[in-house]
Amino acid sequence: MSGLRLLQLQPCPNVMKPSFLSPTTKLPNLRATLLSSLSRFSSLCTNSDQINESSFGGSIAGDLLDYLNESWTQFHATAEAKRQLLDAGFHLLRENEEWDLKPGGRYFFTRNMSSLVAFAIGEKYNAGNGFLVIAAHTDSPCLKLKPKSASSKPGYLMVNVQTYGSGLWHTWFDRDLSVAGRVIVRSNDDSFVHKLVKVRSPLLRIPTLAIHLDRTVNTDGFKPNLETHLIPLLSTRCEESFLESKKNSPSSKACHHPQLLEVLSDELKCAADDITSIELNICDTQPSCLGGVNNEFIFSGRLDNLASSFCALRALIDSCQLSGDLSSEHAVRMVAFFDNEEVGSNSIQGAGAPTMFQAMTRIVSCLAHHNVGEGAVQRTIRQSFLVSADMAHGLHPNFMDKHEEHHQPEMQKGLVIKHNANQRYATSGITAFLFKEVAKIHNLPTQEFVVRNDMGCGSTIGPILATGVGIRTVDCGIAQLSMHSVREICGKNDKTICGLRFTPYQSIFMGSENVHSAESSFTFAPHPLKIQQVHTSSR
Repeated sequence: MSGLRLLQLQPCPNVMKPSFLSPTTKLPNLRATLLSSLSRFSSLCTNSDQINESSFGGSIAGDLLDYLNESWTQFHATAEAKRQLLDAGFHLLRENEEWDLKPGGRYFFTRNMSSLVAFAIGEKYNAGNGFLVIAAHTDSPCLKLKPKSASSKPGYLMVNVQTYGSGLWHTWFDRDLSVAGRVIVRSNDDSFVHKLVKVRSPLLRIPTLAIHLDRTVNTDGFKPNLETHLIPLLSTRCEESFLESKKNSPSSKACHHPQLLEVLSDELKCAADDITSIELNICDTQPSCLGGVNNEFIFSGRLDNLASSFCALRALIDSCQLSGDLSSEHAVRMVAFFDNEEVGSNSIQGAGAPTMFQAMTRIVSCLAHHNVGEGAVQRTIRQSFLVSADMAHGLHPNFMDKHEEHHQPEMQKGLVIKHNANQRYATSGITAFLFKEVAKIHNLPTQEFVVRNDMGCGSTIGPILATGVGIRTVDCGIAQLSMHSVREICGKNDKTICGLRFTPYQSIFMGSENVHSAESSFTFAPHPLKIQQVHTSSR
Protein backbone atom coordinates (compact mmCIF):
# COMPACT_ATOMS: atom_id res chain seq x y z
CA MET A 1 0.00 0.00 0.00
CA SER A 2 1.36 3.39 -0.89
CA GLY A 3 1.84 5.84 1.95
CA LEU A 4 -0.66 8.53 2.73
CA ARG A 5 0.82 11.94 2.23
CA LEU A 6 0.25 14.24 5.13
CA LEU A 7 1.11 17.91 4.86
CA GLN A 8 2.09 18.98 8.34
CA LEU A 9 3.60 22.27 9.40
CA GLN A 10 5.82 21.79 12.42
CA PRO A 11 7.64 24.06 14.90
CA CYS A 12 11.24 25.12 14.37
CA PRO A 13 13.86 25.03 17.10
CA ASN A 14 14.90 28.56 16.17
CA VAL A 15 13.22 31.47 14.45
CA MET A 16 15.32 32.66 11.54
CA LYS A 17 15.32 36.06 9.90
CA PRO A 18 13.43 35.94 6.60
CA SER A 19 15.28 36.01 3.33
CA PHE A 20 14.20 38.38 0.60
CA LEU A 21 13.07 37.61 -2.94
CA SER A 22 13.19 40.39 -5.50
CA PRO A 23 11.61 40.16 -8.96
CA THR A 24 15.03 39.37 -10.44
CA THR A 25 15.86 36.51 -8.11
CA LYS A 26 16.51 33.32 -10.04
CA LEU A 27 14.23 30.50 -8.94
CA PRO A 28 16.91 27.76 -8.93
CA ASN A 29 19.01 29.92 -6.61
CA LEU A 30 15.97 30.52 -4.44
CA ARG A 31 15.32 26.81 -4.13
CA ALA A 32 18.93 26.20 -3.22
CA THR A 33 18.68 28.94 -0.61
CA LEU A 34 15.53 27.39 0.83
CA LEU A 35 17.07 23.94 0.91
CA SER A 36 20.12 25.32 2.65
CA SER A 37 18.00 27.22 5.14
CA LEU A 38 15.94 24.14 5.90
CA SER A 39 18.77 21.63 6.00
CA ARG A 40 19.24 22.03 9.75
CA PHE A 41 15.67 20.82 10.19
CA SER A 42 16.12 17.63 8.16
CA SER A 43 15.61 15.57 11.26
CA LEU A 44 12.01 16.74 11.31
CA CYS A 45 11.28 15.05 7.99
CA THR A 46 9.98 11.57 8.73
CA ASN A 47 9.28 8.89 6.18
CA SER A 48 6.24 6.65 6.11
CA ASP A 49 8.00 3.75 7.82
CA GLN A 50 8.32 5.79 11.00
CA ILE A 51 4.71 6.97 11.25
CA ASN A 52 1.54 5.05 11.96
CA GLU A 53 -2.02 6.21 12.13
CA SER A 54 -2.20 5.79 15.90
CA SER A 55 -0.05 8.90 16.14
CA PHE A 56 -3.03 10.86 14.88
CA GLY A 57 -5.73 9.41 17.09
CA GLY A 58 -6.88 6.34 15.16
CA SER A 59 -7.95 5.56 11.63
CA ILE A 60 -8.15 8.74 9.59
CA ALA A 61 -10.11 6.91 6.88
CA GLY A 62 -12.53 5.59 9.48
CA ASP A 63 -12.98 9.04 11.00
CA LEU A 64 -13.67 10.48 7.57
CA LEU A 65 -16.34 7.86 6.92
CA ASP A 66 -17.93 8.63 10.28
CA TYR A 67 -17.95 12.34 9.44
CA LEU A 68 -19.53 11.71 6.04
CA ASN A 69 -22.17 9.38 7.46
CA GLU A 70 -23.06 11.91 10.13
CA SER A 71 -23.16 14.90 7.76
CA TRP A 72 -26.16 14.33 5.53
CA THR A 73 -26.75 18.06 5.15
CA GLN A 74 -24.84 21.31 5.54
CA PHE A 75 -26.54 21.71 8.92
CA HIS A 76 -25.37 18.32 10.14
CA ALA A 77 -21.84 18.89 8.83
CA THR A 78 -21.64 22.14 10.80
CA ALA A 79 -23.14 20.53 13.91
CA GLU A 80 -20.61 17.70 13.77
CA ALA A 81 -17.75 20.17 13.35
CA LYS A 82 -19.11 22.12 16.33
CA ARG A 83 -19.26 18.95 18.44
CA GLN A 84 -15.67 18.03 17.62
CA LEU A 85 -14.41 21.54 18.32
CA LEU A 86 -16.15 21.66 21.71
CA ASP A 87 -14.73 18.24 22.59
CA ALA A 88 -11.28 19.55 21.65
CA GLY A 89 -11.59 22.51 24.02
CA PHE A 90 -12.54 25.27 21.60
CA HIS A 91 -14.80 27.98 22.99
CA LEU A 92 -18.06 28.91 21.25
CA LEU A 93 -18.43 32.61 20.38
CA ARG A 94 -21.51 34.48 19.24
CA GLU A 95 -21.25 37.09 16.55
CA ASN A 96 -23.77 39.39 18.24
CA GLU A 97 -21.81 39.48 21.51
CA GLU A 98 -18.54 41.10 22.53
CA TRP A 99 -15.51 38.87 22.20
CA ASP A 100 -12.82 38.43 24.83
CA LEU A 101 -9.90 36.71 23.09
CA LYS A 102 -6.53 35.72 24.52
CA PRO A 103 -3.27 34.60 22.88
CA GLY A 104 -3.18 30.83 23.04
CA GLY A 105 -6.97 30.64 22.94
CA ARG A 106 -9.08 28.47 20.65
CA TYR A 107 -12.45 29.73 19.46
CA PHE A 108 -15.19 29.30 16.86
CA PHE A 109 -18.59 30.60 15.83
CA THR A 110 -21.34 29.41 13.52
CA ARG A 111 -23.74 31.26 11.26
CA ASN A 112 -27.14 30.00 10.10
CA MET A 113 -26.21 26.58 11.53
CA SER A 114 -24.57 25.88 8.15
CA SER A 115 -21.29 27.85 8.15
CA LEU A 116 -18.48 27.96 10.67
CA VAL A 117 -15.23 29.80 11.39
CA ALA A 118 -12.75 28.34 13.91
CA PHE A 119 -9.37 29.71 14.89
CA ALA A 120 -6.48 29.22 17.30
CA ILE A 121 -4.34 32.20 18.32
CA GLY A 122 -0.60 31.80 18.68
CA GLU A 123 0.78 32.77 22.07
CA LYS A 124 3.32 35.00 20.34
CA TYR A 125 0.79 36.72 18.13
CA ASN A 126 1.13 40.49 17.67
CA ALA A 127 -1.25 42.78 15.83
CA GLY A 128 -0.28 42.74 12.17
CA ASN A 129 0.86 39.12 12.09
CA GLY A 130 -0.80 36.92 9.52
CA PHE A 131 -3.52 34.30 9.38
CA LEU A 132 -3.08 30.76 8.04
CA VAL A 133 -6.46 29.80 6.61
CA ILE A 134 -8.00 26.71 5.03
CA ALA A 135 -11.45 27.33 3.55
CA ALA A 136 -13.98 24.80 2.28
CA HIS A 137 -17.74 24.52 1.92
CA THR A 138 -20.42 22.42 3.61
CA ASP A 139 -23.06 22.19 0.88
CA SER A 140 -23.39 19.73 -1.99
CA PRO A 141 -25.80 19.47 -4.94
CA CYS A 142 -29.04 17.88 -3.81
CA LEU A 143 -32.81 18.02 -3.98
CA LYS A 144 -34.64 20.20 -1.48
CA LEU A 145 -38.29 20.19 -0.48
CA LYS A 146 -40.34 23.03 -1.90
CA PRO A 147 -42.15 25.30 0.60
CA LYS A 148 -45.32 23.47 -0.42
CA SER A 149 -44.14 19.93 -0.89
CA ALA A 150 -47.42 18.01 -0.67
CA SER A 151 -48.43 16.63 -4.06
CA SER A 152 -50.54 13.75 -5.22
CA LYS A 153 -51.16 11.85 -8.42
CA PRO A 154 -53.51 8.96 -9.05
CA GLY A 155 -52.60 6.30 -6.51
CA TYR A 156 -49.57 8.07 -5.03
CA LEU A 157 -48.49 10.67 -2.53
CA MET A 158 -45.59 12.67 -3.97
CA VAL A 159 -43.11 15.20 -2.55
CA ASN A 160 -42.36 18.30 -4.62
CA VAL A 161 -38.66 19.18 -4.76
CA GLN A 162 -36.42 21.81 -6.26
CA THR A 163 -32.91 21.23 -7.57
CA TYR A 164 -30.02 22.78 -5.65
CA GLY A 165 -26.79 23.31 -7.52
CA SER A 166 -25.63 21.54 -10.67
CA GLY A 167 -26.22 17.93 -9.80
CA LEU A 168 -26.05 14.86 -12.02
CA TRP A 169 -29.77 14.42 -11.49
CA HIS A 170 -30.10 11.17 -13.42
CA THR A 171 -28.04 9.51 -10.66
CA TRP A 172 -30.82 10.24 -8.15
CA PHE A 173 -33.23 7.87 -9.85
CA ASP A 174 -33.80 4.42 -8.31
CA ARG A 175 -31.97 5.30 -5.07
CA ASP A 176 -33.19 4.70 -1.52
CA LEU A 177 -33.81 8.27 -0.39
CA SER A 178 -34.89 10.00 2.78
CA VAL A 179 -34.99 13.49 4.31
CA ALA A 180 -32.73 15.44 6.66
CA GLY A 181 -32.27 19.05 7.62
CA ARG A 182 -33.51 21.73 9.98
CA VAL A 183 -36.93 22.30 11.50
CA ILE A 184 -38.37 24.93 13.81
CA VAL A 185 -40.35 23.48 16.70
CA ARG A 186 -42.63 25.20 19.19
CA SER A 187 -41.65 24.47 22.79
CA ASN A 188 -43.97 24.06 25.75
CA ASP A 189 -43.39 27.67 26.78
CA ASP A 190 -44.42 28.86 23.29
CA SER A 191 -40.84 29.72 22.34
CA PHE A 192 -39.35 28.35 19.13
CA VAL A 193 -36.18 26.30 18.74
CA HIS A 194 -34.14 25.00 15.83
CA LYS A 195 -33.70 21.25 15.71
CA LEU A 196 -31.85 18.99 13.30
CA VAL A 197 -33.55 15.90 11.98
CA LYS A 198 -32.32 12.93 10.00
CA VAL A 199 -34.60 10.06 8.96
CA ARG A 200 -32.27 7.14 8.31
CA SER A 201 -34.86 4.73 6.93
CA PRO A 202 -35.64 5.09 3.21
CA LEU A 203 -38.85 7.07 2.74
CA LEU A 204 -38.65 8.18 -0.88
CA ARG A 205 -37.77 6.93 -4.31
CA ILE A 206 -37.67 8.40 -7.81
CA PRO A 207 -38.39 5.52 -10.19
CA THR A 208 -37.10 5.46 -13.75
CA LEU A 209 -39.39 4.64 -16.63
CA ALA A 210 -39.16 1.02 -17.80
CA ILE A 211 -37.23 0.53 -21.02
CA HIS A 212 -40.33 -1.05 -22.54
CA LEU A 213 -41.95 2.39 -22.40
CA ASP A 214 -38.83 4.29 -23.50
CA ARG A 215 -37.17 2.15 -26.15
CA THR A 216 -34.71 4.82 -27.29
CA VAL A 217 -33.29 5.73 -23.88
CA ASN A 218 -30.02 3.87 -24.52
CA THR A 219 -29.48 5.50 -27.91
CA ASP A 220 -30.94 8.98 -27.39
CA GLY A 221 -29.93 9.34 -23.74
CA PHE A 222 -31.86 9.74 -20.52
CA LYS A 223 -33.17 13.30 -20.45
CA PRO A 224 -35.64 13.68 -17.60
CA ASN A 225 -37.67 16.85 -17.18
CA LEU A 226 -36.53 18.22 -13.84
CA GLU A 227 -39.95 19.64 -12.97
CA THR A 228 -42.19 16.73 -13.90
CA HIS A 229 -40.01 13.61 -13.76
CA LEU A 230 -37.93 14.29 -10.65
CA ILE A 231 -40.72 13.97 -8.05
CA PRO A 232 -40.11 11.36 -5.33
CA LEU A 233 -42.79 8.89 -4.30
CA LEU A 234 -43.71 8.98 -0.60
CA SER A 235 -46.43 6.32 -0.46
CA THR A 236 -49.45 4.89 -2.18
CA ARG A 237 -52.50 6.94 -1.50
CA CYS A 238 -55.52 5.63 0.33
CA GLU A 239 -58.13 8.22 -0.62
CA GLU A 240 -60.19 8.06 2.54
CA SER A 241 -57.29 8.22 4.99
CA PHE A 242 -55.62 10.96 2.91
CA LEU A 243 -58.72 13.16 2.94
CA GLU A 244 -59.30 12.55 6.63
CA SER A 245 -55.73 13.42 7.61
CA LYS A 246 -55.83 16.52 5.43
CA LYS A 247 -59.13 17.57 7.01
CA ASN A 248 -57.77 17.16 10.53
CA SER A 249 -54.48 18.93 9.84
CA PRO A 250 -54.07 22.62 10.69
CA SER A 251 -54.01 24.87 7.65
CA SER A 252 -50.33 25.72 8.32
CA LYS A 253 -49.46 22.05 7.87
CA ALA A 254 -51.36 21.61 4.62
CA CYS A 255 -48.15 22.53 2.77
CA HIS A 256 -46.70 19.13 3.62
CA HIS A 257 -48.16 15.65 3.82
CA PRO A 258 -49.35 14.81 7.35
CA GLN A 259 -47.67 11.43 6.97
CA LEU A 260 -44.31 13.11 6.45
CA LEU A 261 -44.86 15.40 9.43
CA GLU A 262 -45.69 12.37 11.58
CA VAL A 263 -42.40 10.77 10.63
CA LEU A 264 -40.55 13.97 11.51
CA SER A 265 -42.38 14.33 14.82
CA ASP A 266 -41.44 10.76 15.75
CA GLU A 267 -37.78 11.53 15.07
CA LEU A 268 -37.92 14.80 17.02
CA LYS A 269 -40.02 13.42 19.89
CA CYS A 270 -42.56 16.21 19.54
CA ALA A 271 -46.12 16.62 18.37
CA ALA A 272 -46.66 17.11 14.66
CA ASP A 273 -48.59 20.29 15.41
CA ASP A 274 -45.47 21.75 17.07
CA ILE A 275 -43.52 21.66 13.81
CA THR A 276 -43.87 25.18 12.45
CA SER A 277 -41.28 25.26 9.63
CA ILE A 278 -39.07 22.79 7.82
CA GLU A 279 -35.94 23.12 5.65
CA LEU A 280 -35.16 19.65 4.38
CA ASN A 281 -32.82 18.05 1.86
CA ILE A 282 -33.44 14.79 0.06
CA CYS A 283 -30.57 12.45 0.96
CA ASP A 284 -29.28 9.08 -0.17
CA THR A 285 -29.45 6.58 2.68
CA GLN A 286 -26.59 4.34 1.51
CA PRO A 287 -23.69 4.75 3.97
CA SER A 288 -20.25 5.96 2.92
CA CYS A 289 -17.79 3.08 2.75
CA LEU A 290 -14.45 1.83 1.49
CA GLY A 291 -14.44 0.02 -1.86
CA GLY A 292 -12.22 -1.50 -4.49
CA VAL A 293 -10.39 -4.80 -4.38
CA ASN A 294 -7.87 -3.37 -1.91
CA ASN A 295 -10.27 -0.99 -0.17
CA GLU A 296 -8.38 1.81 -1.90
CA PHE A 297 -11.47 3.90 -2.77
CA ILE A 298 -13.98 5.87 -0.78
CA PHE A 299 -17.53 5.58 -2.11
CA SER A 300 -19.80 8.27 -0.75
CA GLY A 301 -22.12 11.11 -1.43
CA ARG A 302 -21.07 14.70 -0.66
CA LEU A 303 -17.31 14.12 -1.00
CA ASP A 304 -17.45 17.46 -2.77
CA ASN A 305 -16.81 19.13 -0.46
CA LEU A 306 -17.20 17.52 2.96
CA ALA A 307 -13.98 15.58 2.46
CA SER A 308 -12.07 18.88 2.34
CA SER A 309 -14.01 20.20 5.34
CA PHE A 310 -13.04 17.12 7.32
CA CYS A 311 -9.37 17.55 6.42
CA ALA A 312 -9.33 21.19 7.47
CA LEU A 313 -11.19 20.48 10.72
CA ARG A 314 -8.91 17.59 11.61
CA ALA A 315 -5.85 19.68 10.79
CA LEU A 316 -6.84 22.48 13.13
CA ILE A 317 -7.86 20.22 16.00
CA ASP A 318 -4.79 17.98 15.75
CA SER A 319 -2.40 20.92 15.63
CA CYS A 320 -3.85 22.45 18.81
CA GLN A 321 -4.50 19.45 21.03
CA LEU A 322 -1.33 19.64 23.15
CA SER A 323 -0.65 22.36 25.70
CA GLY A 324 2.49 23.56 23.93
CA ASP A 325 1.17 23.53 20.38
CA LEU A 326 0.54 27.27 20.33
CA SER A 327 3.45 28.38 22.53
CA SER A 328 5.72 29.40 19.64
CA GLU A 329 3.03 30.39 17.16
CA HIS A 330 3.16 33.94 15.78
CA ALA A 331 0.11 33.60 13.50
CA VAL A 332 -3.57 32.77 13.82
CA ARG A 333 -4.63 29.38 12.48
CA MET A 334 -8.08 29.41 10.97
CA VAL A 335 -10.54 27.21 9.12
CA ALA A 336 -13.66 28.60 7.46
CA PHE A 337 -16.57 26.52 6.18
CA PHE A 338 -19.19 28.23 4.02
CA ASP A 339 -22.62 27.27 2.76
CA ASN A 340 -24.14 27.89 -0.69
CA GLU A 341 -20.93 27.49 -2.70
CA GLU A 342 -22.78 25.28 -5.18
CA VAL A 343 -25.14 28.14 -6.06
CA GLY A 344 -22.73 31.08 -6.14
CA SER A 345 -21.98 31.85 -2.46
CA ASN A 346 -24.19 34.95 -2.46
CA SER A 347 -25.86 34.54 0.91
CA ILE A 348 -25.32 35.59 4.51
CA GLN A 349 -23.79 32.17 5.19
CA GLY A 350 -21.85 32.00 1.91
CA ALA A 351 -18.31 33.00 1.06
CA GLY A 352 -19.68 36.08 -0.68
CA ALA A 353 -20.62 37.55 2.70
CA PRO A 354 -17.86 39.40 4.62
CA THR A 355 -17.80 36.74 7.34
CA MET A 356 -14.12 35.91 7.20
CA PHE A 357 -12.97 39.52 6.79
CA GLN A 358 -15.14 40.60 9.72
CA ALA A 359 -13.76 37.76 11.86
CA MET A 360 -10.17 38.69 11.05
CA THR A 361 -10.89 42.35 11.81
CA ARG A 362 -12.47 41.54 15.16
CA ILE A 363 -9.63 39.20 16.13
CA VAL A 364 -6.97 41.81 15.34
CA SER A 365 -8.89 44.54 17.15
CA CYS A 366 -9.55 42.40 20.21
CA LEU A 367 -5.96 41.25 20.60
CA ALA A 368 -4.42 44.65 19.96
CA HIS A 369 -6.18 46.20 22.98
CA HIS A 370 -6.83 49.37 20.97
CA ASN A 371 -3.13 49.80 20.11
CA VAL A 372 -3.44 48.53 16.58
CA GLY A 373 -1.44 51.21 14.81
CA GLU A 374 -1.96 52.29 11.25
CA GLY A 375 -3.36 49.65 8.89
CA ALA A 376 -3.08 46.70 11.29
CA VAL A 377 -5.86 44.75 9.60
CA GLN A 378 -4.52 45.49 6.12
CA ARG A 379 -1.00 44.47 7.18
CA THR A 380 -2.43 41.29 8.66
CA ILE A 381 -4.15 40.37 5.42
CA ARG A 382 -1.00 41.01 3.38
CA GLN A 383 0.87 38.56 5.60
CA SER A 384 -1.84 35.92 5.41
CA PHE A 385 -2.27 32.94 3.12
CA LEU A 386 -5.44 31.06 2.16
CA VAL A 387 -5.73 27.51 0.89
CA SER A 388 -9.06 27.14 -0.91
CA ALA A 389 -9.64 23.41 -0.53
CA ASP A 390 -12.15 21.90 -2.93
CA MET A 391 -12.26 18.59 -4.74
CA ALA A 392 -10.63 18.32 -8.18
CA HIS A 393 -11.50 16.54 -11.43
CA GLY A 394 -9.50 13.33 -11.66
CA LEU A 395 -8.70 11.73 -15.01
CA HIS A 396 -11.67 9.59 -16.08
CA PRO A 397 -10.34 6.43 -17.80
CA ASN A 398 -13.46 6.12 -19.97
CA PHE A 399 -13.54 9.78 -21.03
CA MET A 400 -9.89 10.73 -21.39
CA ASP A 401 -10.69 13.07 -24.28
CA LYS A 402 -12.46 15.36 -21.81
CA HIS A 403 -9.16 16.24 -20.14
CA GLU A 404 -6.45 18.60 -21.34
CA GLU A 405 -3.58 16.51 -22.69
CA HIS A 406 -0.88 17.71 -20.30
CA HIS A 407 -2.99 18.27 -17.19
CA GLN A 408 -4.57 14.96 -16.22
CA PRO A 409 -4.53 14.54 -12.43
CA GLU A 410 -5.06 11.00 -11.17
CA MET A 411 -6.42 9.60 -7.96
CA GLN A 412 -3.81 8.47 -5.43
CA LYS A 413 -1.18 10.74 -7.02
CA GLY A 414 -1.24 13.71 -4.63
CA LEU A 415 -2.72 17.17 -4.28
CA VAL A 416 -4.04 18.92 -7.37
CA ILE A 417 -3.25 22.63 -7.88
CA LYS A 418 -5.95 24.29 -9.98
CA HIS A 419 -5.17 26.95 -12.59
CA ASN A 420 -7.41 29.07 -14.80
CA ALA A 421 -6.33 32.10 -16.80
CA ASN A 422 -9.85 33.54 -16.56
CA GLN A 423 -9.69 33.56 -12.75
CA ARG A 424 -12.17 30.76 -12.14
CA TYR A 425 -9.53 29.65 -9.65
CA ALA A 426 -7.53 32.07 -7.49
CA THR A 427 -4.14 30.40 -7.95
CA SER A 428 -1.40 32.75 -9.13
CA GLY A 429 2.16 32.13 -10.25
CA ILE A 430 3.39 33.12 -6.78
CA THR A 431 0.96 31.01 -4.77
CA ALA A 432 1.38 27.98 -7.02
CA PHE A 433 5.15 28.30 -6.83
CA LEU A 434 5.14 28.47 -3.05
CA PHE A 435 2.85 25.49 -2.77
CA LYS A 436 4.89 23.37 -5.19
CA GLU A 437 8.29 24.44 -3.89
CA VAL A 438 7.55 23.31 -0.38
CA ALA A 439 6.25 20.01 -1.75
CA LYS A 440 9.41 19.52 -3.83
CA ILE A 441 11.66 20.07 -0.85
CA HIS A 442 10.00 17.13 0.89
CA ASN A 443 9.36 14.92 -2.15
CA LEU A 444 5.59 15.30 -2.03
CA PRO A 445 4.01 14.81 -5.45
CA THR A 446 1.63 17.48 -6.67
CA GLN A 447 -0.46 17.60 -9.80
CA GLU A 448 -1.86 20.46 -11.83
CA PHE A 449 -5.22 20.91 -13.47
CA VAL A 450 -6.23 23.15 -16.36
CA VAL A 451 -9.53 22.73 -18.18
CA ARG A 452 -9.59 22.39 -21.95
CA ASN A 453 -10.02 25.63 -23.88
CA ASP A 454 -13.13 24.26 -25.58
CA MET A 455 -14.86 23.46 -22.29
CA GLY A 456 -16.29 25.56 -19.50
CA CYS A 457 -14.60 25.66 -16.10
CA GLY A 458 -16.16 25.41 -12.68
CA SER A 459 -15.09 27.64 -9.83
CA THR A 460 -14.59 27.66 -6.07
CA ILE A 461 -14.78 30.00 -3.10
CA GLY A 462 -11.11 30.85 -3.78
CA PRO A 463 -11.70 33.77 -6.17
CA ILE A 464 -14.58 35.05 -4.03
CA LEU A 465 -12.49 35.17 -0.85
CA ALA A 466 -9.40 36.46 -2.64
CA THR A 467 -11.47 39.32 -4.02
CA GLY A 468 -13.50 40.06 -0.91
CA VAL A 469 -10.69 39.79 1.62
CA GLY A 470 -7.66 40.61 -0.52
CA ILE A 471 -5.83 37.52 0.73
CA ARG A 472 -3.16 35.61 -1.21
CA THR A 473 -4.79 32.33 -2.30
CA VAL A 474 -4.06 28.98 -3.89
CA ASP A 475 -6.81 26.65 -5.10
CA CYS A 476 -6.12 22.98 -4.56
CA GLY A 477 -7.95 19.73 -3.99
CA ILE A 478 -7.99 15.97 -4.20
CA ALA A 479 -8.74 14.19 -7.47
CA GLN A 480 -12.11 12.46 -7.60
CA LEU A 481 -14.53 10.92 -10.09
CA SER A 482 -18.32 11.27 -10.41
CA MET A 483 -18.30 14.83 -9.06
CA HIS A 484 -21.86 16.06 -8.30
CA SER A 485 -23.27 12.55 -8.56
CA VAL A 486 -25.41 11.20 -5.75
CA ARG A 487 -22.51 8.78 -5.20
CA GLU A 488 -18.93 9.96 -5.71
CA ILE A 489 -15.52 8.29 -5.53
CA CYS A 490 -12.03 9.33 -4.45
CA GLY A 491 -8.84 7.58 -3.44
CA LYS A 492 -8.42 6.68 0.21
CA ASN A 493 -4.69 7.35 0.08
CA ASP A 494 -5.39 10.84 -1.21
CA LYS A 495 -8.30 11.73 0.98
CA THR A 496 -6.86 10.61 4.29
CA ILE A 497 -4.10 13.19 4.06
CA CYS A 498 -6.01 14.81 6.92
CA GLY A 499 -5.48 18.23 5.58
CA LEU A 500 -2.93 20.95 5.80
CA ARG A 501 -1.67 20.92 9.37
CA PHE A 502 -0.71 24.29 10.74
CA THR A 503 2.72 25.60 11.66
CA PRO A 504 3.48 27.20 15.02
CA TYR A 505 5.55 29.73 13.07
CA GLN A 506 4.85 31.51 9.84
CA SER A 507 5.43 29.01 7.07
CA ILE A 508 7.18 29.86 3.85
CA PHE A 509 3.71 30.48 2.49
CA MET A 510 3.66 33.72 4.47
CA GLY A 511 4.79 37.18 3.49
CA SER A 512 6.60 39.27 6.10
CA GLU A 513 6.26 42.78 7.41
CA ASN A 514 8.90 43.87 4.86
CA VAL A 515 6.69 43.24 1.84
CA HIS A 516 6.12 46.54 0.03
CA SER A 517 3.75 45.19 -2.59
CA ALA A 518 2.85 41.79 -3.95
CA GLU A 519 3.85 42.93 -7.42
CA SER A 520 7.34 44.23 -6.63
CA SER A 521 8.65 41.92 -3.95
CA PHE A 522 7.97 38.92 -1.79
CA THR A 523 9.47 37.61 1.40
CA PHE A 524 9.88 34.07 2.55
CA ALA A 525 9.97 33.07 6.17
CA PRO A 526 12.21 29.98 6.08
CA HIS A 527 10.30 27.93 8.61
CA PRO A 528 9.99 24.30 7.51
CA LEU A 529 6.86 22.70 6.21
CA LYS A 530 7.04 19.14 7.40
CA ILE A 531 5.55 16.66 4.99
CA GLN A 532 5.12 13.12 6.18
CA GLN A 533 3.94 9.89 4.68
CA VAL A 534 1.50 8.00 6.81
CA HIS A 535 0.18 4.45 6.44
CA THR A 536 -3.37 3.69 7.47
CA SER A 537 -5.04 0.33 7.47
CA SER A 538 -8.48 -0.45 6.12
CA ARG A 539 -11.28 0.11 8.50
